[in-house]
Parts: sequence; structure tokens; C-alpha cells
Amino acid sequence: MKTVAIVGTFDTKGDEFAFVKKCFEELGFKTFTIHAGIFDPKFEPDISNDVVAAAGGGDIKAIVAQRDRAIATATMTDGMAKLLPELYAQGRFDGVFSMGGSGGTTISTAGMRALPVGVPKVVVSTIAAGNTTPYIGSSDLIMFPSIVDVQGLNGFSTTIFSNAINALAGMLQFKSHKMEGDKPLIAATMFGVTTPCVQKAQAYLESQGYEVLVFHATGTGGKCMESLINGGFIKGVLDLTTTEWCDEVAGGTLSAGPTRCEAAAKNGIPTVISVGATDMVNFGPWDTVPAQYKSRNLYKHNPTVTLMRTTVDECVAIGEALASKVNMSTGPCAMLLPLGGVSMIDAPGQAFYGPDEDAALYATLHEKIDPAKCEIVEINANINDDAFALTAAKKLIELMA
Repeated sequence: MKTVAIVGTFDTKGDEFAFVKKCFEELGFKTFTIHAGIFDPKFEPDISNDVVAAAGGGDIKAIVAQRDRAIATATMTDGMAKLLPELYAQGRFDGVFSMGGSGGTTISTAGMRALPVGVPKVVVSTIAAGNTTPYIGSSDLIMFPSIVDVQGLNGFSTTIFSNAINALAGMLQFKSHKMEGDKPLIAATMFGVTTPCVQKAQAYLESQGYEVLVFHATGTGGKCMESLINGGFIKGVLDLTTTEWCDEVAGGTLSAGPTRCEAAAKNGIPTVISVGATDMVNFGPWDTVPAQYKSRNLYKHNPTVTLMRTTVDECVAIGEALASKVNMSTGPCAMLLPLGGVSMIDAPGQAFYGPDEDAALYATLHEKIDPAKCEIVEINANINDDAFALTAAKKLIELMA
């Protein structure tokens, strides 16, 4: 019999969580309840709030006495992030369920994000239709919009709660279908304008006995890849599309943050890295482009995405950032430079053709990269040419060997 961990504030939303507990038990699951609220719960939990607070470095009595919501939420959030993966490792539960507003969601998802990929995790939240990046991060947790506040039991809220409960129940009840095998996993990064390259490299690598996971370099994709590398799943990295650095440098919408490209370097994972799509910064629809960029070279990729060509100065900054990361390498690393352009539209006659910008990027990489840490290989081709893709794939196999 599978066990569901139910995480929540059983003081302010005790009736709602009692309903959830009853529903899971009626479906044939055991329940394991964790109280993340500050005050006394409306029903006795399996893990009390003083245990959660202690895991976060606090004392529940002192927190109650302070009456500071910010301190209370921070302590319980830190506690849940530490405690929930420990309890999972002990075999105390198989999947996790929670509900709440911004505070409850913050606390519960901190623990969910710390669980391994594949562990079923569902949260019903009032903030599910907003910016969910701080809550989901690079995890695979599922957020259900609560539509109404998670407050009270009525015909509407119980329908939403029941749908989310049944979703988690389905994940736990039915066997997952996954490919079995012992093929080494390779992580690759791709964007629309580097798709031909990555598809060609992927096909070659798979023909040689590797399994390739492709990550869309949209900020979240880069973060997810870094997370799996840090988790020890990845044996080789084909990081051909480092475009997320453009958004980090110029303030675009698809940054993966300042630690992008660190995981493989610090973990000693064999890596082939390149400069795919470093000719573009991403914004939303045309009218959302910041005023200071309106006069720049802009390209309407589709109705919801506007691209901006990187300048010489931005390319220098991108090159410096990439060099600083590959210089952290503790394993085999090669930087491949496509002299014929970094994307589909960085080619003669195309909208972002920029030999001066590319030259500035390459000069910076040559100047800043420590040759003892990372080899630089120049290829007289566009990044999407077969010659470049096959060279990259074969080079990674060489480094992994």
C-alpha cells in the first residue's frame, strides 16, 4: 500500500487538510501528515511543527512568541527543505500533496523541490497562474490552480481538491512506463535556431550507444539540466546552445542565472560546449521590448517572442562569462567555435548576421580561456552544418573515453 505525505498548515487550514486526508484514505492509501503551521493543529499530525521548525534552525515556541510572519515562514521553509527529503530517504512516503496560499506554497514546495525527479508531487495553490518559477524551480512538481482561495469546504473547492487528489493517486497507482537500459546519459542543449545541429549530433550519439536528453535553453531548461548533472545522472554534456547567457547579460526573459555552465565543470563531467544562439536576447511580444532597446536590431520570431541581436560589447561580456565557467573545469572540456555563424539567422543574408560580433566573442574566448582547463577547436562551418554537429558529437565521445 502506497503512502501519501500531506504537508500543510493544519492550524489555519485544518478542516481542508482533514478532508484531503480522508479522501486519500478512502482511495486506499496510507497518509503521513506533516504540520507546517505555527500554531496548534486541528488534528494530530505524524510530524509536528516543532520538528519542522527545529530542522530549520528555529524553536516553535520562540517563533510563536515573536509573532513575525516573515521569520516564521522562512524558518518553516528551511525546515521543510531539509526534512522532507530526509523522510523520503527513510521510506516514510511515496508521493507528497499540499495546498495553500503564497505562504503555504512557499513552505511545502521548498521540500518538494528537494525530492528526486520522478517522485509524485502535487500542490493546489492560489498562485498557480502567476510566476511559478520561485516555487517550481527545476523540479517536476505539479501545481493546480485553486481558483478560489484554499479556505473552506464547498461544492467548488472540494471539486478542485478532489481532482488534484485523484491526479496524485493516479501517479501512485499506475506503473510508470520508462525506457530501461544502461546506456550512458548525455545532456544536450537546443534552441529553435540550433535544432538541426543538435538533432544531427543526437542521432549520431544514439547510433553509438548513448542516450541523449535534450534541454530547451529557455532558462528553465538550463536550470533543469544543471540540476540533473548535480544529481549525478549525466555522464557527458553537449552544451552547444549557451544562449541563456545572452539574457543574463542583457536582461532578457530566458536567463538561467549566474551559475549556468557550472555543474558540469565542477563535477568533472566530460563536456563539449559551444556558443549556439549567442546572437540573440529574448523578449516577449514586440511591445514588451524595453524602451532602451527599441532602436536595436529586433526580429519578430513569432507573436509572443521578439529577439534582439547581441552587440559587440554584449558578446565580449558573454565570452567572459563562458570563459569563467569553463575555467572551473575539473574534467575534460572542449569549446567548439563555428566560424560560419552561431545560429540559423547568423549567416550571410540573414537577420542577425554579425561577423564583427562573432569575432569579438571568439577573441574574448581565446583570450580568457585557460588552455589547461579547456581546449578550443575552431570549425569552418555554421553551427547547423553537418560538419559542425558531427565534430561536436565525436569530440564528446573522445572526451568521455
